[in-house]
Amino acid sequence: MTEATDSTDSDDTLPLQEARLWRDGQWTARVTKNEEDDGWAVEMTRHGDPEPALVGPWTMGRDKKNPKPLDGPAFSTLVKTAAEVIRRHEQQLHATLNKSVTVTARNDQRVRVSLAIVPDEDSPSATLTAHDDADDTELASVNVSPAFRLTTSSATAWIESDYARPR
Repeated sequence: MTEATDSTDSDDTLPLQEARLWRDGQWTARVTKNEEDDGWAVEMTRHGDPEPALVGPWTMGRDKKNPKPLDGPAFSTLVKTAAEVIRRHEQQLHATLNKSVTVTARNDQRVRVSLAIVPDEDSPSATLTAHDDADDTELASVNVSPAFRLTTSSATAWIESDYARPR
């Protein structure tokens, strides 16, 4: 008697090691014909992501026609490189959505003002928060437009308005 394969298992995430396709538990490397010239390209896709994290040129084999086969060391290097690309993208996105300035206001008090933007297709939002720079005590927090521009002058103006919600 044979058991039926569970239909929830996905063959496209099972480990695989072929000349042009390598896969582990998290990543798939696929060598493809480069559409822009006679060479080859490799694309690294993290499982569950809709697009490759990394696409780059791939080395020709000895016959100068076919691609060099994927191997363990090359796959490991590609995984590290693709993971670094994703990490840098996430850092850049975080920096875009979270800004902070420290200003001196009111009796020489140092105040750190932060803007945190929550991107959402339907209703994006943002929060402006002030903290005492000395002891990190929260002084104020208000919702603002995601288009609010946090600058030294806008932070100072907010503090001097007794933390009234900026327009």
